[in-house]
Amino acid sequence: MGALLRDPDERSRHDGEDRFRSMVEHGPAVSYIDGPDEHASTVYISPQVEGLLGYTPGEWYHEPSLWPRLLHPEDRSRAIAENKRHIATGEPFRMDYRMFHKDGHVVWIHDEATMALDERGLPRLSYGVMMDISERKAGEESAVYRAYHDELTGLPSRAMFEELLELSIARAKRHDRSVAVLCVDIDDFSLVNDSLGHRHSDGLLRQVADRLKDATRETDLVARRGGDQFLMLLSDLDREDMGETDAALVRAEASAQRVKAAMSAPFEAGETELYLSVSVGISLFSQDAEDGASLQRNAEAAMYESKRAEPGSYAISSRGTFDSGAKLQFVTRLRKAVDAQRWTLYYQPVVELDTGRMRGVEALIRWIEPDGTMIPPNDFIPLAEELGLIELIGDWVVRELVYQAQAWRGLGMRLEIGFNLSPRQFWQPDLAQRVIERIVAGGIDPAQIVVEITESSAMIDPDRAQEILWSLRRSGLRIAIDDFGTGYSSLSRLREMPVDVLKIDRSFVAGADGDPQAASIVGAFLDLARGLGMTTLAEGIETSGELGFLRERGCELGQGYLFAKPVPPEEIIAFALGRALMPGSVSTSAAATAG
Repeated sequence: MGALLRDPDERSRHDGEDRFRSMVEHGPAVSYIDGPDEHASTVYISPQVEGLLGYTPGEWYHEPSLWPRLLHPEDRSRAIAENKRHIATGEPFRMDYRMFHKDGHVVWIHDEATMALDERGLPRLSYGVMMDISERKAGEESAVYRAYHDELTGLPSRAMFEELLELSIARAKRHDRSVAVLCVDIDDFSLVNDSLGHRHSDGLLRQVADRLKDATRETDLVARRGGDQFLMLLSDLDREDMGETDAALVRAEASAQRVKAAMSAPFEAGETELYLSVSVGISLFSQDAEDGASLQRNAEAAMYESKRAEPGSYAISSRGTFDSGAKLQFVTRLRKAVDAQRWTLYYQPVVELDTGRMRGVEALIRWIEPDGTMIPPNDFIPLAEELGLIELIGDWVVRELVYQAQAWRGLGMRLEIGFNLSPRQFWQPDLAQRVIERIVAGGIDPAQIVVEITESSAMIDPDRAQEILWSLRRSGLRIAIDDFGTGYSSLSRLREMPVDVLKIDRSFVAGADGDPQAASIVGAFLDLARGLGMTTLAEGIETSGELGFLRERGCELGQGYLFAKPVPPEEIIAFALGRALMPGSVSTSAAATAG
């Protein structure tokens, strides 16, 4: 003790060394000194290394190659190359890399080292520190994952899709190959959301995502664009000429068909079983577009075209055919049409097949532009639903057909008048009240009005659909199921619904007189309807052969070009008063008054 007191400089030096050792050996980082070799052989390493990687300092001293051996395979070559550069140049070493802990788990390391040189300027020792940054890296990886993946479905996000699309296009340019983008949108999903709520809707989106992944190759990419819309990327497609088309288009169409098939089985939403369909748009590089943004835009436009033409199918974009600017103009025109009520109703006769007598009519809306251009409903009704305008259009239709029924009644004509409810209209909470109030206010017998809904609309949520149909029926209205055979009705569901008229879709009626399979299907529909006490109505009758077949099988009612196309209301008056014959009518009696 006395010696120490006599030599204060030595005591100060020892105290400094103790403090330095304490700081080095108890701080948050691992301190080390390595030799200037490619293995980074350890000269000194602080005890914290055992807590960081599970190996004692002694094990580091006795195994010179321990550091490279513990490096993660994906980081090894990069870390060793950086260490060689550090030794060769004397410049600092600084990098993040992964190492394996003694128990096998991976640890992220931040490593910084400075080279000490000898008197000749050659590397002598490398002084460094290592820190555990696993928690920070996990947070960064989580943030990156969230940025590139959809939280609900786990699919890649739009951001990842667009990055990979650009890489695919660059690769296709180098190797003269093709790329396809498919835009997939769930039909009428807003109705499902309104009916079932967000929790079940989210579950359905996850089910759709899973089916889309199952319908694609491992090399294809499925991403969620947002809402109920998905994107598919098909890369490295051959451009081999196959006559009228090429191999890339064949592949893209095959993918669209697989997607359609994947949606055919019912979905589960809690205890509710329902069916969904998707509309698909296809755009190809470089046949249709030469950059990623245009491919996506054209695929989306083609999807909307498919939805307008035939929901549940697909459409192929071609350069110049689909244009987002043109769609914007169309949306503007539609909004103006709604404000100005640029609508008119045409009416297609419904005929008793045995007598040719006109029983009633179906009201069909048309959009009349100021220049007289007539736009059919298939071209604007889907867009009106998408924009939330369909309720206003639907209200106009009910008011107009009431006025028309009043006018016909003044002429002694009492016709059944059918009108179509769009899917979105059907799910309005006050539907029955709104319809019946206008009909009763106009002095029209509700039994004279036939409300038509499509089979697929009724099957989205059968339990709720049944409640809505019964509320309409209790109001005195008659109910028709339109396009029967194209949806997924079960016999038990159909039996429980208050349906008066079963309308058999044109796709089954066409050529049924010469096609045994179609004939069997139509016959089964007719037998089913009779067994349930429903009136049968065949749509789209165009030939005398089809008429003869339907008569023979006992179908009661029909409509189609064989009798009359949809016509203005004054022509219906002419038919009813016997001053005109319906084209293709079986006899003059077809023009008899519908009294």
